[in-house]
Amino acid sequence: MDFYIDLKNIAQEELKQINLDRVNVNCSPPDFEPHRQYYFIAKCRQMVKSESERLGRPLYACTVTFGCQMNARDSEKLAGILELAGYVPSEDETADFVIYNTCTVRDNANQRVYGRLGFLNSMKKKNPHMKIALCGCMMQEASVIEKIKKSYGFVDLIFGTHNIFKFPELLCTMLESGRRVIDIWKDTDQIVEDLPVERKYAFKSGINIMFGCNNFCSYCIVPYVRGRERSRSPKDILREIECLVKDGVVEIMLLGQNVNSYGKNLEEPVNFAGLLREAEKIEGLERIRFMTSHPKDLSDELIEVMKESKKICRHLHLPLQSGSTRILKAMNRRYTKEQYIDLALKIRREIPDIAITTDIIVGFPGETPEDVEETIDVIKQVKYENAFTFIYSKRTGTPAAAMENQVPERAVKEGFDRVLRTVQDTARERVALLQGKVLPVLVEERNEQDSSLMTGRLSNNTLVHFPGDASLIGKIVDVRLEECHGFYYLGRIVNL
Repeated sequence: MDFYIDLKNIAQEELKQINLDRVNVNCSPPDFEPHRQYYFIAKCRQMVKSESERLGRPLYACTVTFGCQMNARDSEKLAGILELAGYVPSEDETADFVIYNTCTVRDNANQRVYGRLGFLNSMKKKNPHMKIALCGCMMQEASVIEKIKKSYGFVDLIFGTHNIFKFPELLCTMLESGRRVIDIWKDTDQIVEDLPVERKYAFKSGINIMFGCNNFCSYCIVPYVRGRERSRSPKDILREIECLVKDGVVEIMLLGQNVNSYGKNLEEPVNFAGLLREAEKIEGLERIRFMTSHPKDLSDELIEVMKESKKICRHLHLPLQSGSTRILKAMNRRYTKEQYIDLALKIRREIPDIAITTDIIVGFPGETPEDVEETIDVIKQVKYENAFTFIYSKRTGTPAAAMENQVPERAVKEGFDRVLRTVQDTARERVALLQGKVLPVLVEERNEQDSSLMTGRLSNNTLVHFPGDASLIGKIVDVRLEECHGFYYLGRIVNL
């Protein structure tokens, strides 16, 4: 076949439609993005095809995600690139190419990766042509890179959060050279989208609206590994939503470390409330979700937009972290207990059917049983529908790691158990208020435990299981909520 497509002459909106087998990879690559990466995908495609023919079978690739929704979205991009490069998707970690998209928010996330790498090493000894890649937040830590260099020499490709868009180029370099490739950027203001994506769900999708974080909470390593805040242009975001809706997506989740800060670094600032207003105008889009919101700058305008909206889901994730003003100050959260409660109760008044969920850390340095009581008091007043409760994890490089008065393990465990019990009690009380109601549910998948049931979500993010079949997946159906089981419901479809 003659290779005649020169990517330098292709419009950006046409990149995803071109035949990569006809791209001219004998010329120099484009020096602009994302065209440059499509060139390298085409080049990888040739090498994967050649290796596949040599082995007499397809090459399989497995993408494993650790961490948050932003990592999950990044993994969809990685999987999309690998599939376009000629790999067959697989969930088996014995695949020919395995990539771990890592998280480093807590130390146990790092330890899980190291443990899984030991397994991959044994697999690679049996399958020498196997390739192993590591990317994500954990790779932005210098100490991690040194440890991998020293103790995990079998890893073939390492890159970080800032240059994930360069994955095709790095993959090509690795396959061509046969040597280990390490490419870590300290920081960047560059944003490159419009790369291939293999979505987990056909009917819903995450969309990155911004990257990085400027808040520097004293316990958190995210600003150090994700970099400073960078917002995508609203035009690009809205165009991406429109394309997804044309492709069958009915629900989108707007993603950022702190979506309330969206737009601050744009030449023509557009705030998050304004972006939501524009997104709601898109025909065919049924539901809009977002996370995460920082309490310190959640505006009255955003509350008003949510209140008036017919599409923004009735769910707000509003991290508390601690109910003690003293601890909040040490955490550098920049709000007090009273300010948080006032905000949460205002949201409850303005949007009565909203579900509020949160994050709580127990065992922060210097925390006393009295501080834990303050947290429990907030839980009782706000009455969360759910809370992600964590034991404080000491992250080297953060101010909190150097603080004195680290809390003894036994005291942390006692405080954690009390907080968890309170969360469970108040959540059951809140979720039970919906019993007997008929509400719309987006059907997501067949129930893993009972194949006669389907599983979906209410607008407020509560899970519902009900009799049905796979033809319902991706549709919004009315379900009567019959039995409350703590954090989820059993129900039945109602034909109104």
